[in-house]
Amino acid sequence: MSTHLSNERPPADQVLSDIAQYVADYTITSSEAWNTARLCLIDTLGCGLEALSYPACTKLLGPVVPGTVVPNGAKVPGTQFQLDPIQAAFNIGTMVRWLDFNDTWLAAEWGHPSDNLGGILATADWVSRERQAKGQAPLTMRDVLQAMIKAHEIQGCLALENSFNQVGLDHVVLVKVASAAVCTWLLGGSKADIVNAVSQAFVDGQSLRTYRHTPNTGSRKSWAAGDATSRAVRLVLFTLKGEMGIPTVLSAKTWGFYDVLFKGQSFRFQRPYGSYVMEKVLFKISFPAEFHSQTAVECAMQLHQQLLQSGKSTADIKKITIRTHEACIRIIDKQGPLANPADRDHCIQYMVAVPLIYGRLTAADYEDMVATDARIDALRAKIVCVEDAQFSKDYHDPEKRSIANGICIEFNDGSSLAEVVCEYPVGHQRRRQEGIPLLEAKFKTNLARRFPERQQQAIFELCQDQPRLLGTPVPAFTDLWVI
Repeated sequence: MSTHLSNERPPADQVLSDIAQYVADYTITSSEAWNTARLCLIDTLGCGLEALSYPACTKLLGPVVPGTVVPNGAKVPGTQFQLDPIQAAFNIGTMVRWLDFNDTWLAAEWGHPSDNLGGILATADWVSRERQAKGQAPLTMRDVLQAMIKAHEIQGCLALENSFNQVGLDHVVLVKVASAAVCTWLLGGSKADIVNAVSQAFVDGQSLRTYRHTPNTGSRKSWAAGDATSRAVRLVLFTLKGEMGIPTVLSAKTWGFYDVLFKGQSFRFQRPYGSYVMEKVLFKISFPAEFHSQTAVECAMQLHQQLLQSGKSTADIKKITIRTHEACIRIIDKQGPLANPADRDHCIQYMVAVPLIYGRLTAADYEDMVATDARIDALRAKIVCVEDAQFSKDYHDPEKRSIANGICIEFNDGSSLAEVVCEYPVGHQRRRQEGIPLLEAKFKTNLARRFPERQQQAIFELCQDQPRLLGTPVPAFTDLWVI
């Protein structure tokens, strides 16, 4: 006997509807969120400028067909490229993520919400130039920052209670989802359009985390987010041409996301959408390092000074113990050969050894010229990680959100240095006032990598003046960033 299945079109999954309602209707009233979004904008684009110094990144940039210039296309900051919004999103997203130096969100899932700026800025710039060509008003940077806050919130709230890494999926699935939602809004889409575009993002093929983990860690992790935010823009454009959505893309029995990719579990939520994520987002200010190691690197920098004062060197060290949290051990506790820069910036032993030896950790320190120093691997072999249950608990506590590490050094002669502990990195919300001057200094350094002094000053002064920035048309903003 056959079983007849109902072919009645069901209502959309509540997760999709909630995202659409938030993007279309929610008003951002938090002054802290608006100001943090401005800081996030300058830091994210600054990270992209630094990445343009690395040929491994720049070889991937530009149009698909060399020499192509798109009329009314989106500008790619720090370059002369003017591209269609899909390829511009890839370019911008890849730049900002390349050096692992943009903002971070840590929860059950990890990720970098500013990755969404690739799709947001490319979409806003392109649609604004199209409007201007027709005599219509462009979008302003207020629209860009509002989209950033909402993309942060969607990606971050989905990450709070749902671990995509535990099922082998990369966190860039959340970039695709968040970018699809806010880019639909930027292009004038309705709530129904947002639902359809987000459903397309969820049904799309999702990236495996293979390229982030030993023994396959490689450079794809540096362009995966650019790919995700770019793919989102493509799906949005399909949707706005009338392509139908998939209403129960998550919950459909057998064929839905939950059954196929999430072990049959539906998403859980800790809080409704607001502006929580942007307010609490973590900035990487001092070190281009995987965020679970940021406090460990701060500890290592302090211990470097203590080594100098003690008259000892790293050659005198017998053992280094890193007291840490579970997520750090799962992601970046790594022994054995490290094959490339992408491998090294996801190894806590490497990221602690370099500052202990040199008293610094920069993007250049992941390159072969530094990595061939035999002292680094010798020191790595002496470093062990142990989990502290309280550190792991505080990591998930929504009121603390700490990323704690402690380092203890034992010497061959039996002596030791007292453990140095750091719970909150300088980029944490609890250290925001301490971090802002450092973040602005980082931005100035990155502007100077690419632009002459007058152009640096014009960009910096605009970005410091929040009311003027918010009222600036998007094309006027991106034109400032052309070399």
